[in-house]
Amino acid sequence: MKYRAEIDGLRALAVLPVVFFHADFKSFSGGFVGVDVFFVISGYLISSIILKELSEKQFCLVHFYERRARRILPALFLVVLVSLLFAWQWLPPRDLKDFGQSMVAVSTFLSNVLFWWESDYFATTSELKPLLHTWSLAVEEQFYILYPLALMFLWRFGLKTIVKLLIIIFFLSICTSYWGTLREPSFTFYMLPTRAWELIVGAFVAIFLWQKGFIISNITNQLLSLTGLFLIFYSVVMFDKNTSFPGLHALIPTLGTVLVILSSVKGTFTHALLSFKPLVGVGLISYSTYLWHQPILALARHRAFGTLSFLELIVLCVLSIVLGYLSWKFVEKPFRIKNKIGNKSLFVFSFFGLFLFSLIGFYIHSTNGVMYKFPEKVIELEKVKYHSINSTKNCKVKLIHGTVDEILKSCQIGNTNKPPVFAVIGDSHARALIPAFDEISKLNEHGLSGLNLTMASCFPSLGQGTYLPKDSEQMNCIKYRNNLKNMIKMEALPRFIFVSARWAMTFEGERFNNREGGVETGKLPTYTNEYMESLSYKASISKELEEMFAEFASLNLNVTIIYQVPELGWDPTRIITKKIMFDQTNQLEGDIASVSFEAFEHRNAPTFRILDEIAMKYEMYPFYPHKLLCNASLKGRCMAINNEEVLYDDDDHVSLSGGKLIVEQLFKENDFISTN
Repeated sequence: MKYRAEIDGLRALAVLPVVFFHADFKSFSGGFVGVDVFFVISGYLISSIILKELSEKQFCLVHFYERRARRILPALFLVVLVSLLFAWQWLPPRDLKDFGQSMVAVSTFLSNVLFWWESDYFATTSELKPLLHTWSLAVEEQFYILYPLALMFLWRFGLKTIVKLLIIIFFLSICTSYWGTLREPSFTFYMLPTRAWELIVGAFVAIFLWQKGFIISNITNQLLSLTGLFLIFYSVVMFDKNTSFPGLHALIPTLGTVLVILSSVKGTFTHALLSFKPLVGVGLISYSTYLWHQPILALARHRAFGTLSFLELIVLCVLSIVLGYLSWKFVEKPFRIKNKIGNKSLFVFSFFGLFLFSLIGFYIHSTNGVMYKFPEKVIELEKVKYHSINSTKNCKVKLIHGTVDEILKSCQIGNTNKPPVFAVIGDSHARALIPAFDEISKLNEHGLSGLNLTMASCFPSLGQGTYLPKDSEQMNCIKYRNNLKNMIKMEALPRFIFVSARWAMTFEGERFNNREGGVETGKLPTYTNEYMESLSYKASISKELEEMFAEFASLNLNVTIIYQVPELGWDPTRIITKKIMFDQTNQLEGDIASVSFEAFEHRNAPTFRILDEIAMKYEMYPFYPHKLLCNASLKGRCMAINNEEVLYDDDDHVSLSGGKLIVEQLFKENDFISTN
């Protein structure tokens, strides 16, 4: 097909926002939409090529896949290989294990599936995944497998039939995408069925231009192409990680891309802008630049313990572009020349590369990140992340779908030969305490039994409030609460109740910033309930929480509110592990992963006032974990290490050691438990 320089200019406008978004430049908060621009461009170019060759009876599936292999695999192999070399040296075992798994996913074109299972694209941990960005390649690769086969089969029925079927698939896909952003946002972000419509939009453009040609009116082209540019820029600047995406919001950048492709003809301002040689140059190397930027940023964050200065980020972005140019010139271009690399050599190279990277990735993953190559101290630290949870794996399922009897049977901890005398209720912060409750209950001289009634990402309540989006996880939270209410009706709850949660995050609606470089990213934890129409945000949550405690008080239950465990803003095991790996320390010193007590107080003071008022009103016992973790061995600091024991699993959940410190004190302050 005829070369259009402005398409390469459009590629530049797609790749640069993605790079700057992953560099966390605030002005590019919606830079992730660059991928959507790429999807439309890919759908347009691929459809244009296939339709032209089908109409001329020259289309060959083998040749199509050969061109895709020449375009995609050589540069991808280079980036994965270089990333592997640095990951081997810089990543701690659990991150190296995940990297190995992602190598297998890249080699099998299933990166999007892996990252859907692993994490939210916008979560804090995602920015540390070197191959996260390959999810979009997987979507395109899956599309490239199915789409040409479908067009080959349908061509005999005529173009009208193809268009009708594409329209049906488009509407099914976009409706699924809209529904998915409300119910399954992570699946919707990553998967082909909810992204296919964006590629099909590009196909519609190709069909229109193939049949009708460009619009003749210069005024119309000027207006439409400028509107398209505006829609893309608007998305890049105005969207952010809290935008419900893709869904209907993705129509804005995709429609903008459609208008630019259709209308940026010679004589328009948009054509002149996108044909600007430096912009075209960036577009030409956009694929390689895209491949390089995420490993560079992620690995640099690992090496710098997660914090990079603005200048460092600028340098890394420039490095991505420089490496993108070099790999385009010395890898991409040579592999596209058939006289240099024949088809047979290409397929052997492709098969061997995919197989080898799969094999290496499997080995890394199966050896837990090649654990044996690390110092003994690192291996000990890694075990902090893998402490055993003694409540049965079946417990969570029963809390959602089971009967009261099934819950009592599946969720018992401690001495399971005795009836439960206490229950732990709350979200993942309560869940993190369960191993300690279990272990200490068994060690108690009388052998105590308790219930694990915790549910991650579920604020403790008996009401209908949820975090947004109200996805399947939050719907499970409602089902879990309904089961709690059933237990109350059947008087199945033990007399002593411990309630724990990440209180501050919910009441403040913000993630934690420790003011020392540890800043959580990810979607805001916005809570919603039926009281928000008449009450303020915090007051509505407080009212819902009060209703639960009022219910407990009416039953004469003895309730302890476990206040906020200090949040850290960074993962102490990751920091300490890397310091040992890089020979910066040989001891677990308390100050290398602590957080300011002042930052803790500033974060929690408003929430503590709310909890204090509720505790006093309903005669609940307040327990303050920070009195154990702050101002102890380090004045003015909240510690993550005590006597060389790491007290946290990550940046806000306690480890088994941290949990035991808390639970032991809880049992001391609640002598009534030891008498049962």
